[in-house]
Amino acid sequence: MLRFGTAGLRGPLQDGPDGMNVDTVSRASAGIADWLRNRCLGGGLVIVGRDARHGSAEFAQATAEVFAAAGFSVLPLPRPLPTPVVAYAVRELGAVAGIQITASHNPATDNGYKVYLDGGSQLIPPADAEIERCIEAVREPIPRSAPDATNLLVLPAGCTTEEFGEELVSRYLARVAHLPMLIGGESPARSDIRIALTAMHGVGGELAVAALRDAGFTDVHVVAEQFEPDPDFPTVAFPNPEEPGASDLLLALAEQVGADVAIAVDPDADRCAVGVPGPDGWRMLRGDETGVLLGDFVLRTAKTGALVATTIVSSRLLSKVAAARGARYAETLTGFKWLARAGEGLAYAYEEAIGHCVDPVAVRDKDGISAAVLAADLVAQLKAERRTLLDVLDGYAIEFGVHAGDQVSLRLADAAEAAKVVARLREAPPTEIAGEPVTRTDMLQIRGQMRTDALVFEAPTFRMVVRPSGTEPKLKCYLETFAPIDPTETLTSAKKVAAQRLAELREFCEKL
Repeated sequence: MLRFGTAGLRGPLQDGPDGMNVDTVSRASAGIADWLRNRCLGGGLVIVGRDARHGSAEFAQATAEVFAAAGFSVLPLPRPLPTPVVAYAVRELGAVAGIQITASHNPATDNGYKVYLDGGSQLIPPADAEIERCIEAVREPIPRSAPDATNLLVLPAGCTTEEFGEELVSRYLARVAHLPMLIGGESPARSDIRIALTAMHGVGGELAVAALRDAGFTDVHVVAEQFEPDPDFPTVAFPNPEEPGASDLLLALAEQVGADVAIAVDPDADRCAVGVPGPDGWRMLRGDETGVLLGDFVLRTAKTGALVATTIVSSRLLSKVAAARGARYAETLTGFKWLARAGEGLAYAYEEAIGHCVDPVAVRDKDGISAAVLAADLVAQLKAERRTLLDVLDGYAIEFGVHAGDQVSLRLADAAEAAKVVARLREAPPTEIAGEPVTRTDMLQIRGQMRTDALVFEAPTFRMVVRPSGTEPKLKCYLETFAPIDPTETLTSAKKVAAQRLAELREFCEKL
């Protein structure tokens, strides 16, 4: 059987219990329904959404019908929509659960089943193992029935489920469009900012453009070849803005139209990547760069002592910025199921894999559309000051030292191979990497919620985390070098030293 991983199920579209198909989805829904009833949540509201991948419509229908037959009040969203809309709807309506049928940025041959619990957060242990046991206990046949709108207590009188679903989308857009005022305050004319945007063949294009427009950003140019949902993702091998080449069409458009910023949302629009013009042409910012920029922007208007959070594989720069701004800082394991629970007073959270939670009051998960709006607003404010995002990043380097990051992602035959590499490093750890002595922290030996299959290697000038991917057959190595700028050297020379050290670390990882 497919096992519960990051937030639920994800796997190839194929028959059998190890694939994504109607039977697998129905069993998962029946198991979750039993788990909810065991916690006295039977009959509660369940939101069901979907993206536009192959099989998503059928899987969403099966999910809604299984929950309806189990006695739950079910609200199927009216059309393919971004994942953050489901997270928002669960929180907004007080639903006991939300299901989004999506494989996010996985290849076209995959699909998935993402689970939100009450409050709109992803599930965490031990709920995932408990649900898996409930799924294993499901017996055939699994009852299915059409959702009954007459039992939907949240439905206003005279309103159809389709109309109510569209109203929820409008509420979400209104919240996102108001974020610049909530976080950035008054800013210069946003219509002066020119934006290039790609939806990466996913379902985020329409809502991203609408949210930017409603926030005042009306000069938006889209990558036409990637704007409409297409489950085959014809222009990219992997529909992930982080993958080399995936954002080439976006950056070419940004150059062509003279954009101020380039924005990519992944296929289910829960992640956001930002591109900028620089001295060597356009490039995409790393997730850590965007993360610290948005985190600092949020802290400008956040309450004193507000909490910002990132993960063990992300840059340490946000911790230094938070301390300088009088904010609290927390680190969690990878994934927003942990970041959303980082602590009281959470104002912002990000992970280096281009996931940003800029409005945890409304969406307790990463949200590419709200991140896009906030990034555009930051660009607008900086443009009025005759500064750029790269200027701000250089300012951080001068104030806090150069922090340069990279990631080596080794695609392997299967997930077991990645785990074997980590096990080998655990048994025979290196004592020196890139000419520096290193200490090792084995995250499997950490007690409590921070325990995970990862190794952390630290040296005076760098930090490296090695772990198997939680969603794909990959070994991931997260690299960061850091050093204060010597008074006798320039920022340019300090960056060159950091780049050389990253190259040495990449070479080490590529030989694992």
